[in-house]
Amino acid sequence: MCDLLIRPHPYLLITPSISMLAALCSARIIKKVPDLAENFVNPATALLREKHHGVLITGVQLCTELCKISSEALEHVRKKCTEGLVRTLKDLANSPYSPEYDTAGFTDPFLHIRLLRLLRVLGEDHADASDSMNDILAQVATKIESNKIIGNAILYECVQTIMSVEDNGGLRVLAINILGRFLSHKDNNIRYVGLNMLMKAVTVDAQAVQRHRATILECLKDSDASIRKRALELVCILVNETNVKALTKELVEYLEVSDPDFRADLTAKICSIVSKFSPEKIWYIDQMLKVLSEAGNFVKDEVWHALIVVISNASELHGYTVRALYKAFKMSAEQETLVRVAVWCIGEYGDILINNAGMLDVEDPVTVSESDVVDVVEIALKCHASDLTTKAMALVALLKLSSRFPSCSERIREIIVQCKGNLVLELQQRSIEFNLIIAKHQNIRPTLVERMPVLDEVTFIARRAGSFPGAGLTSTGSSVGLSNGVAKPVAPIVDLLDMNSDDAPAPSSSGGDFLQDLLGVDLSLASQQSDASQPSRNGTDVLLDLLSIGSASAPIESPAQSNSSTIDILSPKQSKKAPISPLDDLSSLSLSSRATSNAGAAPMMDLLDGFAPGPPTEENNELVYPSITAFESSSLRLVFNFSKQPGNLQTTNIQASFTNLTSNVYTEFTFQAAVPKFLQLNLDPASGNTLPASGKGSVTQNMKVTNSQHGKKSLVMRIKIAYKINGKETQEEGQINNFPRDL
Repeated sequence: MCDLLIRPHPYLLITPSISMLAALCSARIIKKVPDLAENFVNPATALLREKHHGVLITGVQLCTELCKISSEALEHVRKKCTEGLVRTLKDLANSPYSPEYDTAGFTDPFLHIRLLRLLRVLGEDHADASDSMNDILAQVATKIESNKIIGNAILYECVQTIMSVEDNGGLRVLAINILGRFLSHKDNNIRYVGLNMLMKAVTVDAQAVQRHRATILECLKDSDASIRKRALELVCILVNETNVKALTKELVEYLEVSDPDFRADLTAKICSIVSKFSPEKIWYIDQMLKVLSEAGNFVKDEVWHALIVVISNASELHGYTVRALYKAFKMSAEQETLVRVAVWCIGEYGDILINNAGMLDVEDPVTVSESDVVDVVEIALKCHASDLTTKAMALVALLKLSSRFPSCSERIREIIVQCKGNLVLELQQRSIEFNLIIAKHQNIRPTLVERMPVLDEVTFIARRAGSFPGAGLTSTGSSVGLSNGVAKPVAPIVDLLDMNSDDAPAPSSSGGDFLQDLLGVDLSLASQQSDASQPSRNGTDVLLDLLSIGSASAPIESPAQSNSSTIDILSPKQSKKAPISPLDDLSSLSLSSRATSNAGAAPMMDLLDGFAPGPPTEENNELVYPSITAFESSSLRLVFNFSKQPGNLQTTNIQASFTNLTSNVYTEFTFQAAVPKFLQLNLDPASGNTLPASGKGSVTQNMKVTNSQHGKKSLVMRIKIAYKINGKETQEEGQINNFPRDL
C-alpha cells in the first residue's frame, strides 16, 4: 500500500484514482492497526504536495488520522507540513473562478474543510503552529460569505479551528461574532449549531459571548423547542453576579408569555438562577413571588420549601413578605404553590399583616381586617382545585389564626368543623383535633400555635445536598449519587437519619425533616413510648383528655415534669410509625402516659401505636420477633417480620411486606433504605415490581441488618418507596424508629 502512495517504479502507472483509493485504504488500516502508522508517515506527507484536488483531499484525511493516532506522526507533520498546508489553504481561498472545482461560487469547499480540520489538530496546544496559521484563519473568516449553506459550513469549521488553537484574543472575538450571526440565520439547523458552539466558547471567552446576550434571549422565543431549550441553557451559563438582575428580569417577562410546554424548564432555570446568584433576600423574595404568581404550578416542592426557609430567616422582611403574598393570592389564587406559601406565611405572620408592621419605604400600607385574612385561608381550604397538602396547611393556618385573632375564633372553629365529615381521613382527623383544641384547650393553644423557630439556612442546604436522591442508599435498583455542585457533601446516611456521628443520641428521640415540620405537612403521626414502669404523677392521662376520652378537667403537667409521649396532632399523613421532629408544632408539649407500677400487669396499650411488642419466640431454631407496621399511608402499608439465628444476635433477618391500599395497580415498584454507620444493610431482590390493587396481593423483600452496637443502640432506618400509577411517578418517604429494642 505504501508503494502505491509513493510510486516507486517508473513503469508502474499510478493514476490519481488509484492514489485516492490507496490513501483511503491506508486510513482504514491505521485505524485498525495503529502500530503500522509509522510506515505511512512519509508517503502520506508526500501526498500533501499533490496538485490534484482529489489526491490532496485524501492525503489530508490520511494525515489527519495519523496525527490523531500517533504523537510521532503529529510532530513530524507539524514540523514539516504546517507551512505548506497554510500556503495551500491561502491559495485555495484566493484562487480565481475554476469551473472544475466550483460549487455554488466556492472553490472546492470540501478541500477547505479538510484543510481546516488538519490545521485544527496541528495547532492545538502548540503556540508556534498556531501563530503560523492565524493570518489565514482570519482571512477565511472574513472573506467567506455566510449567506449560503456552503459558506456557513466553511465558517463553522473555521470557528472550530480558531477555538481549538492557542489563544489569540482578537481572532476568537471574530469567531464568536460569526456564531452571533449564525443566531440570526433563518435556518433552524444553523441557529442550533451556533448555540452549541457558543456554549463551548463561553468557557474560553465569556465576555465576548456576553455581547450577543440580546440575540441569545431572542432565541428563547423561537418556535423550535430544541432551540429554545439550548438557548435557555446558554443563558443560564452566562448569568453571573453582575448581570443576574437584568437576565432574570428578561426571563421572568418571557415567562408571562411562554408556551405551557416550555414553562416547566424555564421556571426551573429561573429558580436556580435566583437561588444561586441572589444579591439580597428582598430581591430573591420578589423574584420568587413573580415566578409563583405566573407559573406556581410548575414550581417543584424543594423550591418553595427553600423560599419558606429564607422567609423565616428574614425577620425584617416578614411584614413585607406577608403583605406581598396576600396581594399575590388575591390575583393568582389558581397557582397551587403560591397558595401554599401564602397560607403558611399568613398563619405565621397574620397579626403583622393586619397591623402593617415592618413597613418598608418601597411599599404602601394595605388595609386588611382579621375577617379578610380568615377569608383568604377559607378560600384556600374550600377551593376544589386545592390538593391535600394545601388543605392541610390551611387547617394549620386557621388553628394559628384562632389564637392570633380571638375575635374570629368562633368563626374559625365553624370553618374547621365543616371538615369533620370530609372523605379524606387526614382532614377529618385534623378537623376533630383542632376543634377540640379551640373549644376545650384554650390554656395550651397559645403554646401550640406560637411561631415556628427560625431554621438555619446552612443546615437546610446541607440537608438538601444529602437528601433523596442521595449517596449511600442501598437499593433494589441502581445506586444514586449526590447531585453535581455540592462542594462539601454531608455524609448522606447520617444526614438522612438526622445524626451528626455514631455517638449521636438514639434516633427515637428525634428525627424527621425539619422543613416538613416547619410546614406542618407530610409528617406522620408518631409517639414515643414512655417507660412502662414509670407511673403518671397525677393519675390522669392527658392524651385521653385531649381527645375527650375520660376526664376533661384533669390538670396538664408541664413539659419538664411529664414523661416522653409526644403527639403530633398537626401532622397530615397517617403513617403511625414515622418519626417526629423536635421542631414540630407540638414539640414543646409532652404528655404523660398512663402507666402502671405493677410489673406483672399485661402490656400497656399505646393509643397511637398499638400494643407494646412482646418477647421473641423460638421457631425452627430461629428467634422470631413480633411483626410491626413500619410505615403506613393512605396508599401503602409496609410490615416488617423479624427473625434471628440464636448464635448470631447482631444480625437480624427482616422480611418486608408491601400492601397496596388503593384501587390502582402500582407498577415499577422499588424500595430503597438507608442506615447509619454502625449498621450494615444488605437487600435481596424483591419478589416482583407490580403491586396489585386493593390489598389483593403483596410484594415481599428480604433484607439483613448487622448491628455492630447491639445492646447499645437500636435499629433505625430511613426508607424511600417509588412506584408508578398509570404511568405517573409517585414517591413516599419515612423514617422507622419503632424497631424492637433488643434488635
